[in-house]
This record gives sequence, C-alpha cells and structure tokens, in this order.
Amino acid sequence: MKKILQIAGLLLLMVIMIFLIVAAFIRKDYSVEREVIMNAPKQVVFDYARYLKNQNEYSVWAKIDPTMKKEFRGTDGAVGFVSAWDSPNKEAGSGEQEITGIKEGQRIDYEIRFFEPMKSTDKAFMSFESLNDSVTNVKWGIYGKLKYPMNISFLFMDMDAMLGKDLEGGLNNLRAIIER
Repeated sequence: MKKILQIAGLLLLMVIMIFLIVAAFIRKDYSVEREVIMNAPKQVVFDYARYLKNQNEYSVWAKIDPTMKKEFRGTDGAVGFVSAWDSPNKEAGSGEQEITGIKEGQRIDYEIRFFEPMKSTDKAFMSFESLNDSVTNVKWGIYGKLKYPMNISFLFMDMDAMLGKDLEGGLNNLRAIIER
C-alpha cells in the first residue's frame, strides 16, 4: 500500500511539473479586436461612444443582468470617469471601467478592473476612422495578460472567439443606435 501511495504521489508530482513547464512556454497575453462600418460622421459616433453611461445601451456585457447595481464616479466622457457594476450573476460579476485616455475624435482608452468572479485588470479601446464625411469605421478592442501559471488556460479557451462575438455584438448594437 505504501508503494502504491509513493507511485501515485510521484505521478501527481510529474503531472504538476509538466503543467508548470508547459505554462512557461505558453503566451501570457491576448488581444481581441472587432470593427464595423457605420453610416454616420465620425464626430457623431465619437460623441456618443465617449460617454461610458451610453455603453449600457449597446454593450452585450451590460445587458447580461439588467438588474445589476451600477455606480458612476466623475464626469462622464472625461478621463478619470469610472463606471462600476456589481451583479450576483457570475457571468456579469463585479468590476469597474475607467476612461484613461481620450484623443479627441479618434480614440478612447479604458482600464477594466474585474473583481468577481475572477480578479484581473485589462485594457480596452475604441477607435474611430472617417472613411468619408458620412461613413466611420469603429474598432473596439480589449487586451490583457494571464499570469503564469494561469496562462495554461489559453490551451483550453479561445479568447478571440469568446470576446470577439461580444465586441461584435456591441458594435452592431452601437451601429443600430447611431444609424436610426
């Protein structure tokens, strides 16, 4: 019996070692972007999207739990504004998003801090490119890192597929609002 336990312990130790070695060679960062063309002038799209409160109208994530508690701090549409959420629904969880940079008419940068169900900090952005006077290309992206050894989960999940569909859905919702 002692021999069986020793063998089982060694096998478990080997599996853990393999897990840690594999994680050392797997990427730690991810980046997901989607874009959509909107039939509206760039400034019109930018002026709507710059306000984080408006994300509640088009973001797929904001619609996961319509009853989630929301809190806002600062001046919406300005650097430093924070939009926080808290939901018992594990898909929505809790966290906050802060506007960290604005390049007028061109780009908005965010920091997203997730508290529940898993603690992490990611970056996001929206960029706006005028294709002509009445057509705008809007790009929405999110990027971040998973620390070692949690980065092993990249073997089992496709961040582009997981987040991409939500970014795309949000952009399509934004286009419907802007183009109506």
